[in-house]
Amino acid sequence: MSRLFGTDGIRGVANGDLQPSLAFALGRATARRLAGPGRALVVGQDTRRSGDMFVAAIAAGATSLGADVHLAGVLPTPALAYIAGEDDFAGAIMVSASHNPAADNGLKVLDERGMKLDDTVEEELESLILQADELGGVPPEAIGRVHDRSAELRDRYVRHLSGLAALIRTDLHVVLDCANGAGSQVAPEIVAATGARVETIHAAPDGSNINLACGATAPASLAAEVLARGADIGFALDGDADRCVAVDATGTVVDGDQLIGMLALERIGRGALPGGLVVVTVLSNGGLGAAMEAAGGSVIRTPVGDKYILEGMLVSGAGLGGEKSGHVIMREHSSSGDGILTALEVLRTVAEAGAPLADLAGRIALFPQEQRAVRVRHKDAWEGDPDIRRAIASAERRLGPGGRVLVRPSGTEPALRVMIEGSDAGLVAELADAIAALAEERLH
Repeated sequence: MSRLFGTDGIRGVANGDLQPSLAFALGRATARRLAGPGRALVVGQDTRRSGDMFVAAIAAGATSLGADVHLAGVLPTPALAYIAGEDDFAGAIMVSASHNPAADNGLKVLDERGMKLDDTVEEELESLILQADELGGVPPEAIGRVHDRSAELRDRYVRHLSGLAALIRTDLHVVLDCANGAGSQVAPEIVAATGARVETIHAAPDGSNINLACGATAPASLAAEVLARGADIGFALDGDADRCVAVDATGTVVDGDQLIGMLALERIGRGALPGGLVVVTVLSNGGLGAAMEAAGGSVIRTPVGDKYILEGMLVSGAGLGGEKSGHVIMREHSSSGDGILTALEVLRTVAEAGAPLADLAGRIALFPQEQRAVRVRHKDAWEGDPDIRRAIASAERRLGPGGRVLVRPSGTEPALRVMIEGSDAGLVAELADAIAALAEERLH
């Protein structure tokens, strides 16, 4: 069978290729591998209609092997990670498909530290899922219990981030797009604790409108609202609030690499960036690396996925890392990407600099870069296709020194991703379109 776990857990269409029976099996597998009788797992979810169904299935599976299950309710993925790491839980499961449409859902497993699992542990879980029916069960008197602690656990996270927010004093006018997702209830209160005047949009989840023309993957409505309301800054979260995309006062969406760069340069300026290092992925714009080097720092690149960012940070000792998609990890505060925390850190940086977001982001001059996502049936077959390989080699020759071509299968959906970077914007776009069209033709 193909691997169940992608770069961000198990995902699929709810009640389609992702069935509650799989969530039940995952509950049993996680109880066996991480918990065991007498220990507890904590389970959270975003606002998707299918979330309750999957949470119930996970709880049934885990309790059948004697593990208790504590329900955290609707809350951001980074909130669940914080709770798992702070409390005496054997692990955590988040039911969320992050930025995907409402019809999708996903299952993310975290360890007792609130961190994503090593690949080897995921492989062990997959093996246990396949034999879930053979794992037996505990006697009736040893069946685990389910405890609803949603209000208590959510409030613990709010108090944690509100304490950090209270250290930031600003009167900026902020528009906050909650993507009708897991941050809808908690994010406005936390951001307002800075003293900012916060107006909220897309914070009325109904089970079907998560990420619908809103949030970090669709920030156009936020940009329009920032302009219309005369705000100083806007922030868009994604469905599980682990991403943050910023919009400046002109209604311009700030590139994720520029956002990471401005945070890094501010830290270099006050001597608070360990080793002068920032960990980014292979997709990160070369302009970020150039800006870091000019300031006396450097970047380390990893494969795509925030779990690999964190691994790179732990190995190198870096305190800051992130992806251009809006995942940012600040190790002094969290071991996971947290969109609300990122918004707080941007507000702090802007307030202390006394300069608008556009000016701070503009200090990182980006190289022309284009990305394409091609829906294909055979995303893993691209390396064996001679036409695609010849097209890539030709593109690299035409780009010349400093140019980059990166082709990779998506870890979260049936797609091939193409990234081209170089000095000539027109050529970069031409080559990205050509390779994407060829991939669509060859891998359909």
